[in-house]
Amino acid sequence: MTSWHEFSQQAPELAAFGQARFTSGVAYLGTVRADGSPRVHPVTPILGEQLWLFMEPTSPKGKDLQRDPRYTLHCSVDDSSGGGGEFYVRGHATLNTDPHIREQAVRAASYGPDDHYILFTFTVEFAFMNIYKDGQPNVRRWQSPT
Repeated sequence: MTSWHEFSQQAPELAAFGQARFTSGVAYLGTVRADGSPRVHPVTPILGEQLWLFMEPTSPKGKDLQRDPRYTLHCSVDDSSGGGGEFYVRGHATLNTDPHIREQAVRAASYGPDDHYILFTFTVEFAFMNIYKDGQPNVRRWQSPT
């Protein structure tokens, strides 16, 4: 399983683009409901050594991830023509209770997470970006070697 840091080392341009897109606004987390149907949530990703998300302990997305750790995370796009480009990753999430990891995530966050929030760490197993140039898609993909 690949951390954000490892992904950044293996695909630096793709990771830099992803970081810019994920930190430019809200992103959308896709999880799997208990009945197998998809659920989408607006979130604020945190990037450091890892890809993290804080959330309320009662959040449906947290319950989804604890039951089925598969996820996808997609940036918002600037307009209906894909302005700014699009980026998404997918992998697996793990509930993280390590206080040292929590400290790292708090330091990397663009906001002050409440003490009662739970923390998930996300692997990056696949990444996708698309930038439109002269109306034509310019697609790049990356997949974890493990």
